[in-house]
Amino acid sequence: MAEPILEVSGLHKHYPLTRGVLFRKQVGSVRAVDGVDFALGRGETLGIVGESGCGKSTVARTLVNLERPTAGRIRYRGEDVTRLSGKALKAVRRNIEMVFQDPYTSLNPRMTVGDIVGELYEIHPEAAPRGDRRRRVQELLEVVGLCPEHVNRYPHQFSGGQRQRIGIARGLALRPEVIVADEPVSALDVSVQAQVINLMARLQREFDLSYVFIAHDLSIVRHISDRVGVMYLGRIVETGTDTEIYDHPTHPYTQALLSAAPVPDPAARERGERIILAGDVPSPADIPSGCRFRTRCWKARERCALESPELAVPAEFRLVGGPAAHDSACHFAEEGRADHRAAGVS
Repeated sequence: MAEPILEVSGLHKHYPLTRGVLFRKQVGSVRAVDGVDFALGRGETLGIVGESGCGKSTVARTLVNLERPTAGRIRYRGEDVTRLSGKALKAVRRNIEMVFQDPYTSLNPRMTVGDIVGELYEIHPEAAPRGDRRRRVQELLEVVGLCPEHVNRYPHQFSGGQRQRIGIARGLALRPEVIVADEPVSALDVSVQAQVINLMARLQREFDLSYVFIAHDLSIVRHISDRVGVMYLGRIVETGTDTEIYDHPTHPYTQALLSAAPVPDPAARERGERIILAGDVPSPADIPSGCRFRTRCWKARERCALESPELAVPAEFRLVGGPAAHDSACHFAEEGRADHRAAGVS
């Protein structure tokens, strides 16, 4: 990868757990994000997948400064965003915008579409002259496939897919370089999801955008992403190109996640091996020692409880190379998964 446009290192976001009414005492913390590292290249799409509660949305909110990280660094073009404030932070935030998950609650129902998209020009008046703002809003609506003449309509007058297009238009208003999309199609009908995904792919080419695309739908992430990071309990446990992750997964959690994905072809579904994990996801307030996946993993051994594996290319794959030679946070990533039934996983 060339010089990354966005680089995240050691990102943590912990929420305090308190007890008491009058005198509140901290008794622990919820480790929603607990050491995330990744880099995003210019014009690239990084997909982040994982089950609900793994910390995907919290990562998204810290990237756009809706949440301040507990620790770690977020660098945009080499500048540490976490150390900025005031005008300096405001200037950087113009270049990192967000598309939210729910198009029904992310748009103010009392504002017209023109006011929703044009509000960013009120916050950043240097981005557009006052007399030119309405024309720019109409151009943005046309770019995302909406009628420019609907600029005075309210959100309730649009369908879910159209509302998400309005959210995308709002994200493009300041001509950002990075867009963080937090499950942008999960609230939409399946028939509309493909339209929005194809729209985002076209806009990426036209505006030279870089995406952090967060979702739990594996097929959508593979369709739009250049690289994929798999999250589990606050950390990225495996990362690589879409081919490496989907065709040659090495981490047990990724293997289980992919085995649970729906397969439309009945013959292929019968040939596939379904991995059903035992137990529940541990609480982020009480994370297991060592490898955080070990309580549900069929490969788990004593070492897994004592040592937390690093996100790196496993030694055996490093020597032989090939598509399996990508970063994986597992002590025994090089081992096959044929023995998973012996560990109580069926």
